[in-house]
Amino acid sequence: MDALSNHDLSYYVVFVAGLLPYMFTGLAKFGTGRPYNNHDPRAFLEKAEGRHRRANNAQMNSFEAFPFFAVGVLVAHQNLPTDGSFMSLNIICLAYICFRLAYGWAYISDKASLRSILWFIAIALAGSLYF
Repeated sequence: MDALSNHDLSYYVVFVAGLLPYMFTGLAKFGTGRPYNNHDPRAFLEKAEGRHRRANNAQMNSFEAFPFFAVGVLVAHQNLPTDGSFMSLNIICLAYICFRLAYGWAYISDKASLRSILWFIAIALAGSLYF
């Protein structure tokens, strides 16, 4: 059985999607030129500027988008036929991660129009899991 036909792959992708916000958090916090304040990290991030502020925004959006995607994977598992054909589910899940990574890159790189397009595609992919 190849990796894309394995129903567990989509669950691993949910795990990866859950880690995405933390990747953006790291990009937001480090390399700002200011000493990191672990006593009040939210205030520190509120004062971030430029790409670090955008990385923080990408982090918050990733936290917001995660439940919709994760629940979609669970719904898809419940609604798929029992013939073991998980190929399309896994492709959608992998595409979602790719578009969310591209979304984060576009956000941090200040490519607003591209970011919006990538966000829409990722949300559409997550939404498709419900049907």
